[in-house]
Amino acid sequence: MANENTLQNIISHCKEYGFIFQSSEIYDGLSAVYDYGQYGAELKKNIRDYWWKSMTQMHENIVGIDAAIFMHPTVWKASGHVDSFSDPMIDNKDSKKRYRVDHLIEAHAEQLAVGNEPSAKELLQKMEALLASDDFAGLKNLIEENKIKCTVSNTCNWTDVRQFNLMFSTEFGAVSGEEEDNNVYLRPETAQGIFVNFLNVQKTGRMKIPFGIAQVGKAFRNEIVARQFIFRMREFEQMEMQFFIKPGTQKEWYEYWKETRMKWHLSLGISPEKYKFHDHVKLAHYADAACDIEYDFPMGFKEVEGIHSRTDFDLKNHQQFSGKKLQYFDNDLDPATGKPIGNYIPYVIETSIGLDRTVMMILSEAYKEEDLSTEEKKDSRVVLKFPAFLAPIKLAILPLLKKDGLPEIARKLMNDCKQHFKCFYEEKDTIGKRYRRMDALGTPFCVTIDHQTKEDNTVTIRHRDSMTQERIPISEVKQLVLSRSQTF
Repeated sequence: MANENTLQNIISHCKEYGFIFQSSEIYDGLSAVYDYGQYGAELKKNIRDYWWKSMTQMHENIVGIDAAIFMHPTVWKASGHVDSFSDPMIDNKDSKKRYRVDHLIEAHAEQLAVGNEPSAKELLQKMEALLASDDFAGLKNLIEENKIKCTVSNTCNWTDVRQFNLMFSTEFGAVSGEEEDNNVYLRPETAQGIFVNFLNVQKTGRMKIPFGIAQVGKAFRNEIVARQFIFRMREFEQMEMQFFIKPGTQKEWYEYWKETRMKWHLSLGISPEKYKFHDHVKLAHYADAACDIEYDFPMGFKEVEGIHSRTDFDLKNHQQFSGKKLQYFDNDLDPATGKPIGNYIPYVIETSIGLDRTVMMILSEAYKEEDLSTEEKKDSRVVLKFPAFLAPIKLAILPLLKKDGLPEIARKLMNDCKQHFKCFYEEKDTIGKRYRRMDALGTPFCVTIDHQTKEDNTVTIRHRDSMTQERIPISEVKQLVLSRSQTF
């Protein structure tokens, strides 16, 4: 069940504590575009690095690239995006507000589910069937039959359903000849940069099938209605991997990557109950199988990662449009003939996870409002219970006083640790207020330097989740934080 209050609290917390801001906020912002603040940028980088390491360092047959955002416009004709990359939309004639059809119906189904869950499920099943068959007239009838209203005008006065292309276009100067159109697109996905570099990577890396190419990068989609904070934005970041395989083996590799990617998600410390697979009813033009890994966000189960069996669609089309052979010569022997298998266009299994959605998933999972009241006094805290290896700050170093040589000892510890992980130093306010601030930032460990430190070289280390404190030698602090922050 969606919890909009929790979502709003997370959004407010992200702004107050320097995680995520509305872009261009001093000019009243830009719709569905966000900036990462000082702690959000650290969290995002830690997630990105963890994914990159899990793909390229932990798999000997996967390498990474960083392709350009701008690509030759024919790339998007070959990929099918010029003709097929669109969503059904509908406008309310009274308010002039535009909606993505599936979002409009899903929002109504969510309200309907409060008192009549079977009817809500039936409505969504009808919608998926109509979307799968591109029955736009049927979608409009479904909206009108269920008396789904515009949230602004509160009327059911709708236009016909029509397609809306999601790509941003811009001008680029000369492309490859003065007679050519100089329109280019901001890439709507990072995958095509991998496909057009398939042979470059395969030959220079001497890669043998099966092998993968991974990439992290920005993508841009002119969403009809972007909503739900950083879940759906017009400028976002993807972490994608294309795994090239022998034709005919796609089913087993599809199942392998479904299992492998779910294990990665569970390694984030999230309960299996918070995830589910959702098989696609309507397959994309390039796929013969596809599913999403969905997470239970505050607004309900939503896609965070897609796993697709893309067949040979992309390489085959790029070969056709470019006139360049994009084939792999396989030296393995064919059991039937005893001769090398020879040339073929590889099939592809894709794993594509939204980095911004993963940030939102980690924030949603970590955000906790805890009541710490006792009979003597009322107390509470807001804490972000990040896994230590993802936390923006690993260690807060807090001298009890700004005098008596305590800051000097604290600074020495800071200088010893900051080369190994992100630290935070603070002298201001009472130690209790500083602990609460570190809880709100998700810092797993706080070290307090006090007068006893001067006597026996021990410090008090506080654990964020349990709020327990223990006395340890100052010389052991760095190793304790390092050991608790390890991933693999």
